Parts: sequence; structure tokens; C-alpha cells
Amino acid sequence: MKEDKWWKSAVIYQIYPRSFADSNQDGIGDLQGIISKLDYLEKLGIDAVWLSPVCRSPQDDNGYDISDYQDIDPVFGTLKDMEELIREAGKHNIRIIMDLVLNHSSDEHHWFQEAKKSRENPYHDYYVWRDGTEGVPPNDMRAAFGGSAWEWVPELQQYYFHQFSVKQPDLNWENPKLRQEIYDMINWWTDKGVGGFRLDVIDQIAKEPDKGITNNGPRLHEYLRELSKETFQKADLVTVGEAWGATTELARLYSSPDNSELSMVFQFEHICLDQIEGKEKWDLAPLPFLKLKEVFARWQRELHGKGWNSLFWNNHDLPRIVSRWGNDGKYRIESAKMLAVLLHGMQGTPYIYQGEELGMTNAAYEIDEYRDIETLNLYQEHMEKGFKKEDIMNSIHAKSRDNARTPMQWNDEENAGFTKGEPWIKVNPNYKKINAAQQVEDENSVFNCYKELIRLRRKYSVLIEGDFRLLLAEDENIFAYIREDESAQLLVVCNFYNKTVECPLEESAKDMELLICNYKDVEQAAILRPYEARMYLQEK
Repeated sequence: MKEDKWWKSAVIYQIYPRSFADSNQDGIGDLQGIISKLDYLEKLGIDAVWLSPVCRSPQDDNGYDISDYQDIDPVFGTLKDMEELIREAGKHNIRIIMDLVLNHSSDEHHWFQEAKKSRENPYHDYYVWRDGTEGVPPNDMRAAFGGSAWEWVPELQQYYFHQFSVKQPDLNWENPKLRQEIYDMINWWTDKGVGGFRLDVIDQIAKEPDKGITNNGPRLHEYLRELSKETFQKADLVTVGEAWGATTELARLYSSPDNSELSMVFQFEHICLDQIEGKEKWDLAPLPFLKLKEVFARWQRELHGKGWNSLFWNNHDLPRIVSRWGNDGKYRIESAKMLAVLLHGMQGTPYIYQGEELGMTNAAYEIDEYRDIETLNLYQEHMEKGFKKEDIMNSIHAKSRDNARTPMQWNDEENAGFTKGEPWIKVNPNYKKINAAQQVEDENSVFNCYKELIRLRRKYSVLIEGDFRLLLAEDENIFAYIREDESAQLLVVCNFYNKTVECPLEESAKDMELLICNYKDVEQAAILRPYEARMYLQEK
């Protein structure tokens, strides 16, 4: 087995195609828009682009309801556009990673259309069905989007199982013919030159609804090993599974160095810290900073040499990190850079979500300016329950998924250069101050901080393979750690808050080279200014 997997030193950039760049001015981003921005992505230095779903879909759940795995949704372009994107990205040394939804399909997929015709139809068993009586579901399991997880089909006198929307029936992975269809489809995309796959809610494919099991079912790793053997291991791909229920123990199975399952998983333990335990994400709580350090350190230690971490602050479902745990006011630039330095110094593959490299912020809209179904449902439900409108809007401004989905801010022209049409969702009004055109040429910008962090990852092996040691575990303001391998020792020191503090690590850093700092100068090594971040290196 090769140890030098390209994705270990790679930095991956996530694009939400609907909001990235609009080439035909219909207000919705598209594949040709992405092609037009490849020079920008190459300048940043990223190695691969993860595209949120672009396969054909009724768009009931933003493309996570696929009706044809081997075609492109017309809203984004054509299959030829996709082939051109793969080809043109390759010329910029950028691989394209597709988002695949293998737990469920759209109810408009031809498999499901056939499955509904009769119990004898060969496609019927591609989905999860149970006999029953109308109005009396097989059990009381609930769908993630609300309501029962069972939907009655009168013509069959059966229920089908759906963990998400009614329009997203779960696939039956116990059926070997279904699995083979999935493998054939993945190999078809691989033959087209795709560089990897992000696998949506992959820990839920081995569900056992009769036992109330949705994720981490008993056959999960059996399925993943077969999937990998039949597809991923046949090419030099990166694979990342979304696994909300992952622990470090499970992640070592998913991402074992023997390459038998996946390259890595997205786990969300750090991301769920600023909500009230046992409550929904809208119930805001202060970030427990010492716990954040403990969680990161545990994942770094327990996967070292035994698995692989993914590193991320943002994605299409999460609020902007600079507004969440940074400071999107006076210290926006400093805190955005601090969060970047803190994350990119760790072991794992970093993911940058579009606009993160500019320090894009949350958007405080009026309720009628939001488009996300989850946000709109929350507003309706909480208003009906008598919550104060001000409190509901505070939660939405902090946590709505639409914070990540506002159009990419390219320049200070109309609609931030995203489109000349009517954008599908309102552009954040701060685009005149925060945009790519202004930052690319500014050596002190957030963009150029990310660019330098990517360059350093390529230059120093300690960033890839070094072990991790948390420092100052009980310090209420500073997040500091050491990475070390046989070639070098790296020290990262970050002031996480907006006050000046003493730096107890001045002595440790005095013989080391300063690689990067988020202030123009380091006046006093003994002091850390608000959100100050430094990365030091000592080669051996």
C-alpha cells in the first residue's frame, strides 16, 4: 500500500454550486460559472473541489434527493458541462470531488417509480418496505425533517421507510443488485475522471428500522468494505463520509490506513459544542472553550497513525465561523485568520468552504429573505408556540443554514459579481467591503493568509505526519499546541478572544522561526493581541 496518498497533503475547497458563480445570468450558480473561476481557485492553491450535489434532482432537499445519478440537473448545466469542468479543472491541477447520496434516492428516481408498481417488480426490493394498515405505521420512528419515518402507499398496502423527506425513500442496502447498480454508477463517474466522492450520511445505509436502528447498523462496515473494494480501491480517489454519529473509535474503522473503507470521515463533535445539551441546534449556548480544546486534541491523538482527520469549520449546513466563534466586527480580519491558522496547523485534510477564505460573515435578514426550508419551518413552529419573534430571529441569524448559502462575494459591483440577474437568495450587503477582488492583491488579506497556510502545508512534512501535543489545556484564552516529527517541531499559539493576554510560551518560541502571524508585526512575543495567532517552526 502507498503511504504517500495525495489527499494527505491536499487542501479541499467546497463549492455550493447554486451560490458560487452564475454564467447564464438566471440568478443561480452553475457549472460554467465554476469553470470561469478556476484561475482564482488555482491562485488560492487548493488541490481539489468538493461540489455539493449537481446530479439531476427535483430539488426537494437542495439536490440531496437524486432522481438520476448519471445526469446533471439542468439548473446547473449538462453532462457535457460536467465533463468540461473535470477536464478544465485538471489543467489547473484541481480534482473534482462529487457529492453522492447513497442512503436514499428521490421518489422520482426510476427505481422508485418501478418499485411502486407492484410487490413483484424487480425494483421493489431496492427500497425498505413493510406491510401494515393505513394509519398504523410499523413503529413510531420519526423522520429527521419531522413526521413519521413511514409513508403509506395505498396501491401496495405497504409503507416505505424514509429517514428524511417523504420524497427521499431509503435504499435497501441488503439487496445485492442495488449495491451492484451503485458500484457501476460510481465506476462510471470514476471513468469520467472524478477525483473522489463525499458520501452523504453514509453511516445510515445499514439501517434496521424494525429495531429502531438508523446509523451505525451491524452491517455498516461490511457494506463499506465491499463498496471500497468494488469502486474506490480501483483508482487514486479521496473519499470522505459524513458521519454525525462517529466517535474516534469508529473513525479508526472508517479511515484505517489499510484503505479498506474510506479516506476519512466528517465528524461533528466540535461543531455541536455551542448548543444546549439535549436541545436542538437553535438553543444557543456559549462555546465551552476548554471542551473545544479537549475535543480537538482527542481526535488528533487517537487518530494519529491509525486513521485520518478531516479539518473544517464551515460547510453548506453551518453558519459562518467568523460570525460564530470569531468576531465579525472590529476584529473580523484578525479572527478569521486566527481560526484558519488554528485549524490548518493540525493533522488531517483541511476543507475550505467557499467565502471562508475571504472571511465572509453571517447575514442578518428579514424572515421573508430566507430560502432554507429548515429555517422557515422553525420560524413557523416557534411563532405558533408563542416564542418572541426577536428571540427566534436571533437564533436564525446565528444558526440558519442560509448564512453559508448567500452568493459568493467576487467584487463590489452589482450583486457582488455573482450574477446580473435576480439572485436566488439575497447577497449579503457587506459585499462592498468583503470581496475577492479586493483581497487577492492585498498581501495582508484573509485570502492571502489561507494561500500561505496552503503553501506551508506543501513545504513542511511535520504538518502532514507530525504528532500532536496540546499545551495550556486549562488556559481560558489561549489555544496552543505542538506538532512534531523527525524533521521539525511546529508550535501554534492562538489567542481565541478579543482581549490582550500574556503569552506563557514566549520562552518556547524564542529560538524558533516565525512562519506566519495574523498581525503585520510581532512587537512583543510575551503578549498576544486580540485574536493573535502565530505559527513557529524549528527544523531538526
